Amino acid sequence: MELPFAESWKIKMIEPIRKSSRSERELWIEEAKYNMFQLRAEQVYIDLLTDSGTGAMSDSQWAGMMVGDESYAGASSYYKMRDTITRITGFDYVLPTHQGRAAENVLFSCLIKEGDVCPGNSHFDTTKGHIESRKAIALDCTIDEARDTQLEIPFKGNVDIEKLEKAFIKYGDQIPFVIVTITNNTAGGQPVSMDNLREVRILANKYGKPVILDSARFAENAYFIKMREGGYETKTIKEICLEMFSYADGMTMSAKKDAIVNMGGFFATNKKDWYDMCKIKGIVYEGFITYGGMNGRDMNALAIGLEENTEFENLETRIKQVGYLGKKLDEYNIPYQRPVGGHAIFVDADKLLPNIPKDQFPAQTLAVELYLEAGIRGCEIGYLLADRDPVTRENRFEGLDLLRLAIPRRVYTDNHMNVVAVALKNIYDRRNDIKRGFKIKWEADILRHFTIELEKA
Repeated sequence: MELPFAESWKIKMIEPIRKSSRSERELWIEEAKYNMFQLRAEQVYIDLLTDSGTGAMSDSQWAGMMVGDESYAGASSYYKMRDTITRITGFDYVLPTHQGRAAENVLFSCLIKEGDVCPGNSHFDTTKGHIESRKAIALDCTIDEARDTQLEIPFKGNVDIEKLEKAFIKYGDQIPFVIVTITNNTAGGQPVSMDNLREVRILANKYGKPVILDSARFAENAYFIKMREGGYETKTIKEICLEMFSYADGMTMSAKKDAIVNMGGFFATNKKDWYDMCKIKGIVYEGFITYGGMNGRDMNALAIGLEENTEFENLETRIKQVGYLGKKLDEYNIPYQRPVGGHAIFVDADKLLPNIPKDQFPAQTLAVELYLEAGIRGCEIGYLLADRDPVTRENRFEGLDLLRLAIPRRVYTDNHMNVVAVALKNIYDRRNDIKRGFKIKWEADILRHFTIELEKA
């Protein structure tokens, strides 16, 4: 008899979490203006808002923090981190930042100007925000299949090569670079194939355009390439990572995901002219070039985390827990973006709540319902996150409206996943009774979902 799957780690420390009553949650969510980001952490039972900076570090990472070098310039912790990044990515120039959006800010300050067009595959919120705040356009060139949540294909995060070439022809010199997000978060945590990365590189070379990888979950993307793409079955994760990055000119990374640290990020490249421009912006925005907003102890933890999480067993344990939740939702007929992605389940709110019109934000309505049902906090990846069109100021309703349940690494057990699944089943069973969503009371001009205030429609 085949042995069942079990985690590749054991638990050494726990943190208590508190259950609350329905009446308490009704009061708290109203005080938070129905915005999940405005809830206090202690008001949440199972927190699936994000997997960014919320993972549990290993004993080796904690040990590494104790010997961090806190020198202002030239700290040994920086060189340890730099050498690890270079070994895994092949990029020689590494500029630390305090997190991924800071790396975007530094790089985009050097490369983007007003009127530019930046094609890619479903830019995530901060990426799009940094582009549009510079009065440029974030052009989505994701394959059309990603819009069908019930379609199962192995690499739903791919760039549509035909769309990309049309963009090159139409916009020409207005395009400073192509940016490919691995995995594609906005499309449901879906991976990008090696073949697709190779095709993007070939096409970009044809039109003389550089390629950047938004690499927050690059190790998870490498796992899917190993498991789903022919020719990579016997490759190690680190070998696959090196090939992925060989098709790019640079990368930004929020290390709070696949490096499993609570804070940190970096920009890396082999283009010395990019590095020379960015290190000046890095000093202005982040700090000196050998710490960039990070402590030495955090750089040590980042290096160790990258080393550990580019090994197959760590990734398999993490991704199989996401898959476990997907199988439980299948039992209850809950519609989500299929196949299961690497870091989260993305529930299709338009399908689950058929009586909520788009202008009342179904995914946000589902997020509130899930919190009220069981104290579970998720994140809307849909019409609120899409922001308004920067020109027309109309809400953008053309994309998917998803409730993301992002699972922190090495934090929750499968019993917690069972609670999540049953809570969604209970909502699904009474879905026809949910007929009222939300309207916007106040919003910021950009990245509104973090601070938005809502009221019942």
